[in-house]
Amino acid sequence: MTEDARGGRRRRRRWWGVAAGLLVVLLAACAAFLGWALTPYRAEPVPLAEAVENPAVQVRNTGDAVVVAPTRDGTGTGVVFYPGARVEAEAYVASWAPVVADTGATVVIPRMRLNMAVFDVNRADSAVSAVPDVDTWYVGGHSLGGAMAASYAGGDPAPGVEGLILWASYATESAGLADRDDLRVLAVAGGRDALTSPEEFEENVRHLPGSAETVSVEGMNHAQFGSYGPQDGDGEAALSDGRARAELAGVTGAFLAPDAAPEA
Repeated sequence: MTEDARGGRRRRRRWWGVAAGLLVVLLAACAAFLGWALTPYRAEPVPLAEAVENPAVQVRNTGDAVVVAPTRDGTGTGVVFYPGARVEAEAYVASWAPVVADTGATVVIPRMRLNMAVFDVNRADSAVSAVPDVDTWYVGGHSLGGAMAASYAGGDPAPGVEGLILWASYATESAGLADRDDLRVLAVAGGRDALTSPEEFEENVRHLPGSAETVSVEGMNHAQFGSYGPQDGDGEAALSDGRARAELAGVTGAFLAPDAAPEA
């Protein structure tokens, strides 16, 4: 074998070694990501149990979603609500139960692929089938879920949507909502939110329609929009969890049904 041939074989072995090393790193990174994504923040058991035991609401698990509906006849209004990144659907039941009880709206909280709405932006298309008797739909979400719901609302959603509800979230310019005059929009911020900061929230209000309602709940942090315990990097709340949920329910209920809003 010539020297050139031997050199070529050595180079090929080196390249195969580099490729194998890169593949191992890639597989390890994928495994780490999947392990992270598939271990979501779980609903706190006490607030969830209290919501489930509320006689004014019924909570059911369809497998693909959690539905929070009024025990009395509904109003025909529904909300598809996207969870925040790595937060399970049940973690929002305690936040939505008082709104459902007082407004008669029905809320569908879908389970997202890999627990992230960024992989399931159009999830509302199928989520609406969980509640066939709703004729007026809103979409919304918390944190990353809200941003993805805004993108969905800015597209051409199959059922059509009346409006958008953002909790600790905002729309990006690419959602194309700023010039929309056919959407009702509510955006609620937390004054102690360190993950979607008040400054970041205000900076992105310009990407919403001019008629959008924006509200800041002073003392509320990011995790209090759900009920799943503390979240890494969040600010320290100045409200109790119960008070924060009551404030949020009051604002959201007033938007969905001004004549039947829950008391804060």
